[in-house]
Amino acid sequence: MSPHADLARALLEACAAEGITVSTAESCTGGLISAALTDIAGSSIVVDRGFVTYSNEAKMEMLGVAEATLSAHGAVSAETAREMAAGALSRSKATMAVAVTGIAGPGGGSEEKPIGLVWFGLAARGAEVVAVQRLFEPKSRDHVRQQTVRTALELMLARLTRP
Repeated sequence: MSPHADLARALLEACAAEGITVSTAESCTGGLISAALTDIAGSSIVVDRGFVTYSNEAKMEMLGVAEATLSAHGAVSAETAREMAAGALSRSKATMAVAVTGIAGPGGGSEEKPIGLVWFGLAARGAEVVAVQRLFEPKSRDHVRQQTVRTALELMLARLTRP
C-alpha cells in the first residue's frame, strides 16, 4: 500500500461524491501518482487513465505538448506542466487531470533548475489550466518523488474542496 493511502482515499471519496474522474500525466514520478490511487480498491470509479511521459517525445506524442514549448522553456517548466495537464484532460474521459514534471535527482539539476524542482499542472473541464511550483529538499530521489506524489494528491483535493 502507498505511503499516501489515506490522502489518496480521501481524494477518491471526494471525487466519487462529486462525480469527478481523473487522469494523470507523470514524468518525474513515473506512474507513482496513478499507483497511489489504484492501490485502493474501487478506484476505477474515479481513475480514467494515466500517462507516463518521461521523454520529451512522449510528452509531445501522447499529450500534445508543443515542441516549441519544450525548446523555449524545457521539460521542467510551468508551460510544459500546463500543456501536459491539458493534454491528459483532452486525451481522456476524465474531468480533472494532474501533471508533474521535475528534477528528482541525484543528477540533472542546474542553478536555474535545481534538483527538487517540480512543476504541477492542474486542468479541469471548463476551468483555466494552472501551474504550481514546488522546490523539495533533495534528500534523495525517492524523497523528491514521494513529496511530488503527496503534493499532487493534495493539490487535486484542494481543487475539489475550494469554494
